Amino acid sequence: MTVRIGVIGTGNMGADHIRNLQRFVAGAAVTVVADYDRATAEAVAAASGARVASDGDALIADPEVDAVIIASHDSTHYAYALAAVAAGKPTLCEKPLAPTLAECEEIVAAEAAAGGNLLSLGFMRRFDPAHTELKAAIDAGVIGPVLRVTGASRNVVSYPGTTSESIITNSVIHELDSIPWLLGSPVSSVAWLAGRATSTVPAGLADPSLTLLRTADGVLTSVDMYVNAEYGYDLRTEVLGEKGALSLTDPALVAVDLGRNRSTGYPLDWRPRFADAYRLELGAWVASVAAGAPSPLASAADGLAASRVAVAVITSMHEGGRWVEVAR
Repeated sequence: MTVRIGVIGTGNMGADHIRNLQRFVAGAAVTVVADYDRATAEAVAAASGARVASDGDALIADPEVDAVIIASHDSTHYAYALAAVAAGKPTLCEKPLAPTLAECEEIVAAEAAAGGNLLSLGFMRRFDPAHTELKAAIDAGVIGPVLRVTGASRNVVSYPGTTSESIITNSVIHELDSIPWLLGSPVSSVAWLAGRATSTVPAGLADPSLTLLRTADGVLTSVDMYVNAEYGYDLRTEVLGEKGALSLTDPALVAVDLGRNRSTGYPLDWRPRFADAYRLELGAWVASVAAGAPSPLASAADGLAASRVAVAVITSMHEGGRWVEVAR
């Protein structure tokens, strides 16, 4: 069976999904695309052999679309996710599920009322080979009970309009999903702290920042986020256990020996680092849609859980860094 896919949003993320589907995912065909920028949509459509829909709603309703990918701006996720659920079409929505917690809750309720198994969230770290190996080692007890997790995530430069809050909902949110997934325990309380900000950002933007997560199993995790690090995209994670430690290693494949020095490069953004994860995620999603089976990706409920943690982090941000319990 060929799954006919419509992609809403043809910017960097949507265009990457289309290329991955065409090159690496058997049984997938991108048939329709849509974007608020018609010229961008037409350029992507011409390169992929797809048609251009007038808008996302028309794409969802199109009879030549079996399944939907929502890769448009965060502000559009709520309306498109609800429309896809109403249409009964399996949908992969990039994070976040919706801009507000109330909207996330409405989407989860609508999906449940429709019978479930329609929405998947694009938390691609669950398919990253390094993260899956890390989780397998934790689950196998290789280092004994986990005591602490230390993470650091750095980007080259922030997008225009970035705020301290959007750093949580757009960047840290990956850790808000991956940490409870790795540990098999939900986040129960959080705290947010920031010190001196880099001079390269506008006044009022807290960057770098530190997010603390305490999971229900008692493990404390620190997430050091710096979105204007300049030197490259860099992700680090160490898991400390009673008997030893586990850590993600540098994924660079080539070392340069030149002028009595050895060096490796950093990617400009997250996409090269998680290229395998995106391909594996899309392949697993398409296979589940073709088989009519439950999606192995993060669910709408997982997206809601991450958003609840994000709300608690932002509350701590606005209330002097105090510990805040995560609502259930």
